[in-house]
Amino acid sequence: MTTTPAGEPHFCHNRREYTPGAAAVSTNPSPGPATTPEVAGAAGPIPLPTQEPTAAALARAAERAATDLLAAPAPIQLADVVPAPRDVRPDPAGNWRLSPDAVIVASTEPAALAAAVHLAELLRPATGYPLPVTDAATPQADDGIALVLDQAVGLGTEGYRLDVTTSGVRLSAVTATGLFHGVQTLRQLLPPAIESTVPVTEAWILPGGTITDTPRFPYRGAMLDVARHFFAIEDVLRVVDHLARYKLNHLHLHLTDDQGWRIAVDSRPKLTTVGGATEVGDGPGGFYTKADYARIVSYAADRHITVVPEIDLPGHTNSALVAYPELAPDKIAPPPYTGTDVGFSYVDPTDERTYDFVADVFGELAAITPGRLLHIGGDEAFKVKGELYTGFVERVQRIVAELGKTVVGWHQVAPAAHVDGRVLQWWGTNGEDPTTADAVRRGARLVISPGNHAYLDMKYAPDTPIGHDWAGLIDVRKAYDWDPGTHVADVPEEAVLGVEAPLWTESVTSLAEIELLLLPRLPAIAELGWSPRATHDWAGFRSRLAGHGPRWATAGITFHAAPEIPWPAVPAIPQQHGVPHPDPIIP
Repeated sequence: MTTTPAGEPHFCHNRREYTPGAAAVSTNPSPGPATTPEVAGAAGPIPLPTQEPTAAALARAAERAATDLLAAPAPIQLADVVPAPRDVRPDPAGNWRLSPDAVIVASTEPAALAAAVHLAELLRPATGYPLPVTDAATPQADDGIALVLDQAVGLGTEGYRLDVTTSGVRLSAVTATGLFHGVQTLRQLLPPAIESTVPVTEAWILPGGTITDTPRFPYRGAMLDVARHFFAIEDVLRVVDHLARYKLNHLHLHLTDDQGWRIAVDSRPKLTTVGGATEVGDGPGGFYTKADYARIVSYAADRHITVVPEIDLPGHTNSALVAYPELAPDKIAPPPYTGTDVGFSYVDPTDERTYDFVADVFGELAAITPGRLLHIGGDEAFKVKGELYTGFVERVQRIVAELGKTVVGWHQVAPAAHVDGRVLQWWGTNGEDPTTADAVRRGARLVISPGNHAYLDMKYAPDTPIGHDWAGLIDVRKAYDWDPGTHVADVPEEAVLGVEAPLWTESVTSLAEIELLLLPRLPAIAELGWSPRATHDWAGFRSRLAGHGPRWATAGITFHAAPEIPWPAVPAIPQQHGVPHPDPIIP
């Protein structure tokens, strides 16, 4: 069946076709208006007719064949991908050119079709090509792109295989998640101009060869603190897109802190109406309704990213105490707090009403969170010590486990008794941590987020205009030059679930500032989480990363032009048909 731009279906032989006007998975939270393709040479190849061709038709076919033969070599090499793939086998004779009449064909499963639609929506704006999406029982490239779900590929739940030949492109995986990751690789193999939001003149050439790829660690994520400063849904969705681009698969949302409570809880409405009305610097604050949260979760899920919500307990709770003073140790509401100090607030661990509160909050949060992980915080509760602290953590862990979820906590919860599946997020700056190592021996697994390597709120250099330096300065090399598998002493690699790059927002007030601190360090952390240890090489990484500067610039993404990266002297941004392009590079 074909869906026309007007939305009226008509039938087309034995396959379904999804054209640009059909309902599709959104790839941009704020899509712009449709544009009219004005690409030079955009006419598709003209097949020879069954009857004797005219001289004009022969001339057009010959001209197109000559153009293809004289096309420049692929500007991107097969090994230029970030994160580095597990295995790359180039074939310089196998380059393929995306043509105006190319079709994307997928396996008939809805998830495979969703990946194909996502690919088409990534490629249509810059190319101006229609790129219809069709399905078939046995997809064939036929001078197009085939996305194939194939159990025989045998690359796990996230792996994929990409084959590029002169006759077309085949992307195969066991799951739709693998197809989605392969789409991100394919996107990177096209020229940087593919990130344009309007049609541009470009030879859309993919380098020939085969990539076979699987991730090193199952958990690869980033954290966004929306409690210190509140960020609009559209900003969060943009962060989700940045994670998806580099094959990260978890978004940790730090939803509560002293300065603000950001998620609606029906049974405790004042958490948001009172506790959500503040933020650092006396701004207006804000919060997400359950519908808002569902939108973020759904958008992330469409990009194969799991949201991990955090309710930070027993400390970092001033906003909750302002709303519900019965939770406070002295039962007196403290004043709202909009500073940046830590460690002064806590809920009363001796009052049963505290545990009723915990059960209400996590019960409602679990009901709207499809992912299995719930983060309970646990850090910097300086005024709750010893057995009082561990007893509190153990009760909260049981509450979460009884909801059918898996507990995640900052590594300060390590002394508490183990519950099945427990995950500790380690954020230390010294790899010698006997307490955490002991928790691992008792069954815990680790997500590694060393403050002096992975904390993206640290400054790049002394003159970075925002950020902190308590864990040191983190340039791109420092973000890249460490090994999650061996970083914490006496913790074997098999106990490491993965890596996460946290971004705390005490000094961050806008999307542009989020992007400035994320990029270019986020791809460094992504490579540590995805790529085999044997591929980690600073010289190679910095060279591959440099090619992403023009991509970000073309897409209008803010980033720090780190001096240790050999960015192209002049960003390779093609002519965009009269549309002025901003220069978002911030040194």
